[in-house]
Amino acid sequence: MDFISTSSFFLIMLALAAMPSASVALVVTRSATLGVQNGIAVSVGIVVGDLVFIALALSGMSVLAETLGVFFTLIKYIGGAYLIWLGFSLLRSKPAIDNLVESNINSSSLLASALSGFVLTLGDLKAILFYASLFPSLLNVPSLTVTDLLAIVAVTVLAVGGVKILYAFSARKLLEKIRNTAASRHAQTVAGSCLMGTGTYLIVKV
Repeated sequence: MDFISTSSFFLIMLALAAMPSASVALVVTRSATLGVQNGIAVSVGIVVGDLVFIALALSGMSVLAETLGVFFTLIKYIGGAYLIWLGFSLLRSKPAIDNLVESNINSSSLLASALSGFVLTLGDLKAILFYASLFPSLLNVPSLTVTDLLAIVAVTVLAVGGVKILYAFSARKLLEKIRNTAASRHAQTVAGSCLMGTGTYLIVKV
């Protein structure tokens, strides 16, 4: 990979990661309601999901992925239902903003956040088709070296993970500004609605 192709790939990934999307909504919601660590965990799950698709695309397995469409569809439905359940639970719970301290964050919530990000990403089977068409236009795929592959991983982690983590911190800052106000209840309602909306989107999208 030369400088131009690496830079182009980075800018494309950066722009896509920054666009308002279901994944951004999930990061912001988990960060605002459960803490920055959970937002970061979602980001990690999203990055891992992207890396899976990139690996499939680079190894020429896009056709296999299409063949396994039923499997990915099942993941999509399960992930969507899980996100809807999370949102519904949040809507029914009492405002808990004042209790969102770092000590309350446990490994189970972090794992749930990471899995939700991973499942949400895998639910978008079109992503592998995007990567399968993107790489040939930017790179000479057959001649990629180990160094090139590491560069692709690094760019993906920095661009996608970096942007999502910035969203996570931004959401937390916003939450701190409305702490101890009537807006906290509305913020929780919006967060729950976003989760349910994200889950619904994941289920119904083609």
